[in-house]
Amino acid sequence: MTDAQSKAARLLRKQGSVSSLSSSDVYKVHKVGGDVGTRRSKEILKPGSMSTVSFMDDPGHDDHYRPAMKFENSYQMTPGRKFPSGKVKNIIKDVLEGYLAEEKYEPELCKQMSKTISEVIKARVKELMIPRFKIICIVDIGQSNNQALLMGSRCLWDSANDTYSSAEFRNNSLFAIAQVYGVYYE
Repeated sequence: MTDAQSKAARLLRKQGSVSSLSSSDVYKVHKVGGDVGTRRSKEILKPGSMSTVSFMDDPGHDDHYRPAMKFENSYQMTPGRKFPSGKVKNIIKDVLEGYLAEEKYEPELCKQMSKTISEVIKARVKELMIPRFKIICIVDIGQSNNQALLMGSRCLWDSANDTYSSAEFRNNSLFAIAQVYGVYYE
């Protein structure tokens, strides 16, 4: 490898534009002078392909090494406040009663209503401005014919921070079960 090729390979690795370089790659470096700084254009020539990477150098800092900047971690391992399960349960009850109090079970209507109610509950929970929690809302609506129903859910989560709220609604022709999961996002 010539001096220009090794210089170009070092600059490409420093800029992070090429993740791996093979010894069969050929590099050409062009310098274009200017008032503000030196513009460099690197062309990576591989058999049957060509790519160009351009960048601006500061004047007087042609090829000096710049140390990488180190940043502190900004994530929190625990939430600032807990997920308000009681308030969320009240929101779920209010929305279910408001939307389904006078409704009769019709499969197509209930299919659309479950989507609508889920979005309304999710929007109302987001109005509580709970930081760093992902909100997941699931609403199931079914026909009430004196049958038994068992529902279960399984989640992989942190039991210290993640939680849920659920509520149910019944009238003469339908039942509805809504669940809202608050999953802490680090």
